[in-house]
Order: sequence, then structure tokens, then C-alpha cells
Amino acid sequence: MKAKIVITPKKAVVDPQGKAVQNALEHLGYGGIKGVHVGKFLEIEMEGDLESARQQVAEACHKFLSNPVIEDYHFTLEP
Repeated sequence: MKAKIVITPKKAVVDPQGKAVQNALEHLGYGGIKGVHVGKFLEIEMEGDLESARQQVAEACHKFLSNPVIEDYHFTLEP
């Protein structure tokens, strides 16, 4: 199965990379952009049952892949 994980900065955290992308888009003529948040996307191939995979991915996200103080994450599992 495949785990698809998205990690983004929390809304209250200053995101300098997102601000740089927003400024660049505005300078290129793209209007109406209220905010940009730059994050990470990971795909992990896994074996095992669904519940075990769900527990492993959640633990990996919380302990290693993200910084829970400044980042949020969510994931999906696909067969």
C-alpha cells in the first residue's frame, strides 16, 4: 500500500518560503493571492495490514517527519 503524507506549517507560524513564493507570484502578475504555505509531500510504499500501516505512519509523522510544534500533517493510505 502507499501512504501519501502532506506536511504544512501551522497557520500561526511565519512561513518565509511561502511569503517569498507569494511575492514572486504577485510580481509575475498573479493577483488575488491571500497567502501561500510551502510544505512537504511524501509517498511511502508499505506492506502489512491497514491498521498497522495507519499506526506506523501516524507515529512516523509525529516523531520524525514533522515538527508538531510548528507543522500540521495529514495522510491517506491507498491499497
